[in-house]
Formats: sequence, structure tokens, C-alpha cells
Amino acid sequence: MAKESLLMKCGNYLSQFPVSEGAKKCETIVAHFSADILKKIYNNDIPGFLKQSKPGNPVTGMAKVPDDLLLQKYIDGLLFYFENPGIVTEELLVLKLRELMLLLSQTKEAPLVHQILASLFSPVNYLFRETVDAHLFTDLSVTGLAQLTNLSVSSFKRRFEKVYGESPAGYLKTKKLEKAAALLLATGKTMNEIAGECGFGSLSNFSKSFHHRYHTAPTGYRLGQKGKSMN
Repeated sequence: MAKESLLMKCGNYLSQFPVSEGAKKCETIVAHFSADILKKIYNNDIPGFLKQSKPGNPVTGMAKVPDDLLLQKYIDGLLFYFENPGIVTEELLVLKLRELMLLLSQTKEAPLVHQILASLFSPVNYLFRETVDAHLFTDLSVTGLAQLTNLSVSSFKRRFEKVYGESPAGYLKTKKLEKAAALLLATGKTMNEIAGECGFGSLSNFSKSFHHRYHTAPTGYRLGQKGKSMN
């Protein structure tokens, strides 16, 4: 039917497009979005609007999206870029892809659309990231995190570097120190409270790690930053 859209999982398909009686031509726009491309535009993270969807294989591999005014306007705008490829930049393509994902997620077929889109992101990596992120600010060691993800320490480190792009020790310490720095400026919590909230096993460990990164003690950082804001 005219102006309908079809969202399908990547694969091989044999398609037929019957032309309506009296119509002289049939135009079809096909866009192929690989899982790698989608992961890239979302920085390898699952999009926010899909986080409520359970990752996994959808019941069916396709969803028919009926005529939708917003989608139609989107396609009209997209045709302009096809006609003027010289103005297209990578940043613009990322924005247009994100826009399309959001528009699809708001159609009447949103539940099925969510299933199909969520299946493009690795459920294994998604659950791995969810587990790690939930324990970022605890005093769990890499060994403890590996146990939570049912992996050996060596397998955990390999998976971590694949998902986050750096070693677990470096990433976890950076996140803890960034949170500690924010708490020092935004709250009046004591050093002990901040050390505990950010997952440092002891105050001395927190102070040493903080000084190594910011080249000043936590108390000095708090006073120095507040002094700058007053000047």
C-alpha cells in the first residue's frame, strides 16, 4: 500500500511490490542499517528508549509501519539530501539516524519495533554492561565483578575492554574519582562519606587515588574549586 513502511531484521529477502491498478510506477526507498552502524551512533550503548525493552530475539523479524505523518515528513526531508549529497556530513547522518530510530519507536507498532531494534544490540554485551554499571561505585574487585557476570577474570577483562574500550581497573577508578570530584563540589559530605559512596575501600586509598589524578588532596580540591567560583 502507498506510503507504508516495512522494518525488517537484516537478512536475505525476496520481495515483490505489486503496483496498484492504474498506477504507472512504484517507488521504493530501501535503507540498510547494520548493527555495527547503530552501535556506533549510540556509542556502543543501547538507546535510552529501548532500555525498557527486553533484549532478545523478536517474535517476528519484521513489522509493518502504517502511514505516519512524521515519517512521511522525515522521508521528504531525506530525499532532499539524496538530491544534494554535497551538504551531507557524518554528524548530520548520525542525527538523521537517531531521529529515524526515535520516530519508529513512537509509531503504533512501537512494541514490535522496539523488539526488532533491541535485537540488533548484543543481548550479552547489554546485560554485561548493565551488571557492571550497577556496581560501578561499590568496593567490588575485578574478581568480584567477574563472578557476578559468570566469567573468569581473564574472560571478564577481555569482554570489558571490548565493551568499554579500556581496562576494567582504569575505567572503574576513573568513574569513581569523577563522582568523588562532583560530590566534593556539590555536597558538604565528609571525606569518609564520599569515599564510601564512591566505592573506595578506605579513606587512605581514596585520598591517594584522588591526589594521583587531580594532583591535590580531596580537601584541597574542594577548597580550591570553591575559591575559584567565588573570584
